[in-house]
Amino acid sequence: MSFDKITKILVVDDTEFMRTLIDIQLRSRGASNILQAKDGSEALRILRQEPVDIVLSDWNMPVMTGLELLNAIRTDAKLCHLPFVMITAETERDRIAEAISQGVSDLLVKPYTSAHLIERIERAMSRKSQKIMADTPDASTEKVSDPCIPDMLIPFKKTSVPVAKKSLLPTILVVDDTPDFLHYISHLFKDEYSVRISHTGEKALGICQSDNPPDLVLLDIMMPGMDGFEVARQMREHPMSETIPVIFVTAMTGDDARMRGLELGAVDFVTKPIDPEVLKPRVRNFLRYVELRKQLQSDYDAMLENARLREDVEHITRHDLKCPLAGMIGLVQALAEDGSINREQSEQLRLVEETALQVLNMINLSSELYKIETGRFHLDAQPVNVADILGRVVDIFRRTFSEKRLTVSISPDAASMGESPPQSLGDAMLCYSLFQNLIKNACEAAPENSRVAIALNDGDPLRITIQNNGVVPSEIRDRFFDKFVTLGKPGGTGLGTYSAKLLIEAQNGRISLDVSDEENLSTITVSLPRFTGGIGM
Repeated sequence: MSFDKITKILVVDDTEFMRTLIDIQLRSRGASNILQAKDGSEALRILRQEPVDIVLSDWNMPVMTGLELLNAIRTDAKLCHLPFVMITAETERDRIAEAISQGVSDLLVKPYTSAHLIERIERAMSRKSQKIMADTPDASTEKVSDPCIPDMLIPFKKTSVPVAKKSLLPTILVVDDTPDFLHYISHLFKDEYSVRISHTGEKALGICQSDNPPDLVLLDIMMPGMDGFEVARQMREHPMSETIPVIFVTAMTGDDARMRGLELGAVDFVTKPIDPEVLKPRVRNFLRYVELRKQLQSDYDAMLENARLREDVEHITRHDLKCPLAGMIGLVQALAEDGSINREQSEQLRLVEETALQVLNMINLSSELYKIETGRFHLDAQPVNVADILGRVVDIFRRTFSEKRLTVSISPDAASMGESPPQSLGDAMLCYSLFQNLIKNACEAAPENSRVAIALNDGDPLRITIQNNGVVPSEIRDRFFDKFVTLGKPGGTGLGTYSAKLLIEAQNGRISLDVSDEENLSTITVSLPRFTGGIGM
């Protein structure tokens, strides 16, 4: 890989030796400008001081972990596009799924070689290039307009990235100073595995710490120069070889030798002369474990690819459907207010508006909530005419719940506020969704022939109250805004108030519930930042 187009690489690891090793690996491939950080906190300071092209980060670090660093980057408007490769020995799929949901660009499972490292950098940078291509007007791929879509999100047009080639057969390295023994072991395993041989400990160590290390080492102890114990010790001190299983194959039979071998991380101890019927199943069992470990990278790659497909679908719903839908709602609203149309036509247009708002609410629930839940939502705050939104939503639910003979009132109404009604600072489409959910919930909970009262109180922040007869059951009051909480509501999902809370908090607002058993009233209060004439977010 050429690093001509990569100005700076930031390597984040709490181990100085590992940072130095990665530095050496990258420089051997032509990289020249490499920054280092010992934890996520230091990395974040560097990123906010100078431009970086890609981050290579370990997962488990003190002060700020790799996952916490990833979350901080993805929620920063200036950094959220940055390619991020997570280096990990993590084996819990839920944890990997969490990193994917936070927007990791790629995953590299330990142990790895220099070739694997470069491959992952290529993949992450390739996806960034594809995203830039997608953002140009003449691009043949789908346009991605959100500046905080993680770099793992690529357009529908995919390109393949070369993968380092390696033998399909597991590799055994046999280390012994006796040529006859090397020939015998090679012949014993040649039909099942790829066998490499070494006459010296020094040569064996070089192979184990190369870009093409073996999967298992059969290691003699008594060798001239560097003996087997020293080979094992140095293997365990180097990240490229520390996890390679070692089976000592030796004529030494004493307990002291066995204990020393086990202390150095040997997985087994076989004495000479060897019994093939004993050695072969032991080798087979350990290599089966090695293959399972290797499968982690393949599994994580599949999880990452599935996440990309999901994000592609999210792009369709969020951009390709939401933007024209919002335009359609505005057009319908303008037509409904045209004085030249009759009442029946106006009511039909309001029905179209109601249906479009329901679809918009579904889109917000399926896409924006996911980003809010995973900490990747970016608010592009704009002035929002809350009074107008409340008025339109109230008109819809007056018709929807007409059979219940509810009195759904709003005070003051938009018409009485003149040409300069108070505005919030947030997102109009999110406000549509959250007030739809809250007012609908109040109308559903209110008994027939009762009242649902909505009030907009001008102030800083703006305060909107939604009050209905009937009280929230005591069993769920403390959990009213939690996910999936519902009681006595056929077909209820428990997502309405939960989603409203998240959409409000995403706009830097607050929501609360007050219940009066004496007056038989439930009141929800929403506070939203007031627009004061300048957008500084």
